[in-house]
Amino acid sequence: MPEIAFINNVFMPLAEARVSIEDRGFQFGDGVYELLRVYAGRPFRLIDHLGRLEQSAHALGISLPYTQDRWAAVVAEAVSRSGFHDAKVYIQVTRGVAPRDHAVTGPMTPTVAMTVRAMTPPAPVLYDQGADVITVPDIRWARCDVKAISLLANVLAKQQAREAGVFEALFVRDGYVLEGATSNVLAIQGNTLVTPPEGPLLLSGVTRKVVLGLARQAGVVIKEQSVSEADLYAADEVLLTGTTIEVLPVARVNGRPIGAGAPGPITRLMMDRFRDSRV
Repeated sequence: MPEIAFINNVFMPLAEARVSIEDRGFQFGDGVYELLRVYAGRPFRLIDHLGRLEQSAHALGISLPYTQDRWAAVVAEAVSRSGFHDAKVYIQVTRGVAPRDHAVTGPMTPTVAMTVRAMTPPAPVLYDQGADVITVPDIRWARCDVKAISLLANVLAKQQAREAGVFEALFVRDGYVLEGATSNVLAIQGNTLVTPPEGPLLLSGVTRKVVLGLARQAGVVIKEQSVSEADLYAADEVLLTGTTIEVLPVARVNGRPIGAGAPGPITRLMMDRFRDSRV
């Protein structure tokens, strides 16, 4: 089955996909993106992802060239062409192609790029035993709520995690935990789930939103408030959420066990309920 690309209205094998060297996405990281999952050939929460794409593009002054119906049709055709049962779809829209100049000097035609690849989930042992994470200083810009393609700080944090032999790096600013390099973070104390609130320093994930809704349905108390690093260490459970990881338990933060150092009951409940929600 082929990996599929879609570049400016043209489908092609991924290996043949090309964009201009003067595209502002390449030159400046001037663009936005979304990543979504496909389960059993069906995109998961597509409208939520497209809504966030619109919000990010609006924040950067980029006019999306397609309606939501057109995006949905393109995603459906790309998934069908790939033939992948379970896949990940990456959508990127940049401001377009122009001679290199920091300022936007005139109207541009946005560049649309989309890829479809087979989805390989994280190792099952991470869900059975929990993942290890570290904390790192937050050196990102002040508009983390925009899902922009300029992700250098996230790249450096993820590399630091890999070199430390752990799964994820959590950003800490002024003593407060915000999110992971590629995930949202939630802490559980008793029957209360606490997660950092939405705002400019946090990219609120689609999976995070789903999990909060499932937790409320299960009678878990939800508090969206600041979470200190000390709060994380004192939590009974910590979990990560994200498109590719779904709901992932955390066993240790900076080498310190969380709770029993293994997935707790509410985390396991959220894992089960999220899997049921995909159907």
